[in-house]
Amino acid sequence: MSQRFSASQPALLLLRLLILGVGLGVLTGTALKLLAPRFSGIGASSRSAIAVVNRSDMGEFKPTNELLDLSKRFSQLAAAQPNLKAGAFVLVLDTGSYAQLNADTPLPAASAIKTPILLAAFEAIDQGKAKLNEKLTISKVVVGGGSGWMGSQPLGSRFSFNEVATEMIRVSDNTATNLLIQRLGGKTALNAKFLQLGLTGTAIKNWLPDLDGTNISTPRDQARTIALVETGKELSPRSRDLFRSTLGSSRTDTLIPTGWLQGLGGGSDEVNAALLSKGVRVFNKTGDIGIAYVDSGLIELADGRRAVASYMVKGPFNDPRSTDLIRAMAAATSQVLR
Repeated sequence: MSQRFSASQPALLLLRLLILGVGLGVLTGTALKLLAPRFSGIGASSRSAIAVVNRSDMGEFKPTNELLDLSKRFSQLAAAQPNLKAGAFVLVLDTGSYAQLNADTPLPAASAIKTPILLAAFEAIDQGKAKLNEKLTISKVVVGGGSGWMGSQPLGSRFSFNEVATEMIRVSDNTATNLLIQRLGGKTALNAKFLQLGLTGTAIKNWLPDLDGTNISTPRDQARTIALVETGKELSPRSRDLFRSTLGSSRTDTLIPTGWLQGLGGGSDEVNAALLSKGVRVFNKTGDIGIAYVDSGLIELADGRRAVASYMVKGPFNDPRSTDLIRAMAAATSQVLR
């Protein structure tokens, strides 16, 4: 039987579809509202888990498992030079494995005192107590001899906080170091900051270059300074990047880098390039005042582990055995951690 076509049918169909659409929209919105807290909880839980993993991956300054053979090797190397006073501390941040020799014995820090000063400088930036672009002015009080170029500039010359901090490490500029000591409140204020950071064996007693070796530190403190930054315990991410890049600008590769390469069975005029070909990078700061030598740094190993290491030696003026001992201890370390 045929049906007649009514002009009202399309309008009626459209009305029914509209009512159905509104109903589905209401039901969908209600369902999403009820499920939103669950989805929100899942997202928050996932973000929390990721954050925990990231923090854990940064490691920590927590010695747990002594590498006894390496500690013994340090002792043997030092005992072979009875008129040298040596200390060493090495820690793999990812595993807690460590080795030590007189790790808490204060020794002349020489220019290695600049590493904890750098940490204090960038902490002041993070706390809003200083600015990277603020200008520091050269005066008679801060001019220091020895390494660096800022001390030869006219009195009244001005340099940015960032440039001063960089040159303190890059060319071990003593005047730049004194500028930062002054800007950060002086020796007493910095020594209090060191104690706050747990650097109980580190102290500044004189302006640099401090050729008498009165400024002191310990191998453990030197390693801890770098570890505090590398493990995220101190400094914002941006300042941590600046700390690492500044430490990496140091030009001296004759101690830890050379010794590390020797331990891996290599030798080269381009030490850092040769280390990189073996998957190793070293970010280090040396110290040299003739009667004392220091090298402390962060070592990125070929398998991704990170170690902090510090070797300190005090001995007769310009005695080559002092630097040889540091290289020998670094070589022994690389043979164990390779």
